[in-house]
Amino acid sequence: MRRVLSLFLVAVATVLFWDSGVRGQTRDAAQVLAATRAALGGDKSLTAVKTFVATGRTRQLRGNNLVPIEFEIDCELPDKYVRKDEFPAQDQDVTVTGFRGDELILGPQAPARGGGPPPAQRLLTVKQDFARLMLGAFAASLPGFPLTFRYAAEGEAPEGKADILDVSGPPPFAARLVIQRDTHLPVMVMWQAPGPPPGARAGGPPATPPPAAGAPPAGPPPENRLYFADYRDVNGMKWPFRIRRAVGSNTIEETTFDRVNVNVKIDPKKFEAPR
Repeated sequence: MRRVLSLFLVAVATVLFWDSGVRGQTRDAAQVLAATRAALGGDKSLTAVKTFVATGRTRQLRGNNLVPIEFEIDCELPDKYVRKDEFPAQDQDVTVTGFRGDELILGPQAPARGGGPPPAQRLLTVKQDFARLMLGAFAASLPGFPLTFRYAAEGEAPEGKADILDVSGPPPFAARLVIQRDTHLPVMVMWQAPGPPPGARAGGPPATPPPAAGAPPAGPPPENRLYFADYRDVNGMKWPFRIRRAVGSNTIEETTFDRVNVNVKIDPKKFEAPR
């Protein structure tokens, strides 16, 4: 287990440098996105997708343990999405998170108490996760969570040149989408997660007092990154079958898709909160 954990916690190998001097030159976001959507299957194939069901496995780092998770994602575009997680190696209930329009889907856990995130914040968090996944699979803005794109820079990575787009959405969503120049496929989304209020702990009351006078200021929270890889054909489109999430230099989660089915009928009850 120790060896597996050490391999899982390797530092992020991709080093990305970008040149902001490219900003304002001939390349623009629309040009890059058009080429990316063509590489993902073309607008005709991508806009034909109305539903998808994806299943697979996630390994998530929790403390010193790797927790295996089996998941199912059901999505009816543009604004119905739900993910169900099962924990086969732990005595933990199935969790369900998602949204239907502007309605949060959450269950079967009891409502949060003692300072947990309010429903509006949970809804925004789920929609942000959904938007990042859609950037890797569709490279587009969807009505359920509209995004705007702006060309930011040209990047240099071990795999070659990359185009970097600034992506903004409903506040506070902001990210950078990295698209490999030679394949035109998305390879990474980067964003800065907001830090907790001073002395606060997520889901609970204040845990520590404010820093003492003269103490060095806390640094900014580490950057989050999603890496997309192993694109495979799915009914005329390409889907990233491996996604890795890193915080700072450490990988905290690896997801492998086993199956992705598009334009399948989904039971409407999937988009209801479990009772």
